[in-house]
Amino acid sequence: MNKTPSNLVKAVDRSINILEELANHQDGLGVTALANRLDIHKSSVHRLLSTLVYRGLVKQDSKTDNYKLGLKLFELGSRIFNELEIREYAKPYLEELVAETDEAVHLVIMDQGEIVYIDKVESSKAIRMNSQIGKRVPVHCSAVGKAMLAYYPELKVDQIIKEQGLAKYTENTITDASEFKEHLKQVKEQGYAIDDVEHELGIRCVAAPIFDYSGEVVSSVSVSGPTIHVTKQRVEQLAKLVKDTAMKISSQLGYRG
Repeated sequence: MNKTPSNLVKAVDRSINILEELANHQDGLGVTALANRLDIHKSSVHRLLSTLVYRGLVKQDSKTDNYKLGLKLFELGSRIFNELEIREYAKPYLEELVAETDEAVHLVIMDQGEIVYIDKVESSKAIRMNSQIGKRVPVHCSAVGKAMLAYYPELKVDQIIKEQGLAKYTENTITDASEFKEHLKQVKEQGYAIDDVEHELGIRCVAAPIFDYSGEVVSSVSVSGPTIHVTKQRVEQLAKLVKDTAMKISSQLGYRG
């Protein structure tokens, strides 16, 4: 808890208390309820609410007359998440995951139906992954892509399949749309995805989705390496570590699922 400043502006402090209290009540609160909960005189609460409504931070329900949080707060919050790159939040956890696995770790986003690497931390091993920040890879045969796509609406999945196709890269690539969509159900059920030599020969990856404050999947994180290191026997262990890392990053983005 921060120390109360000597030059505290009481009206601003009370306004913030009102916003925090309204955030706890989905159906909103009336002036009397707010005054009682915050121990502020009703006339003061009414004046503060009038200003907050004027600035769009609070709105009044025309049916109940209760006050609720306004869309302006969502707009302001969205600006913060747009400006502060996910890499800032994720970096320490990516490094932690590399230390735990000694395998390459990637952070990605989806862009126009393709996966884009936005960060990478190499392992200490001599064999390096053929990946780089800014590189694009297909969604359907990458663990990071499948980890995100599994949480997309079916119509969006269909659209991406139609636009991007399901090209064959190895003997393990899933190229049938129905089979692929069934596979995504399994990915969602287990909470992680595997690229079992589906994109590059000799490479296996394990990935998990990252969610933002609204519960929307916005990124994914993976552990990748040669199959001689990322063996089938290690998949379950790596999946747990990757899922834990994804959840830590999600929490930093405000996810409370």
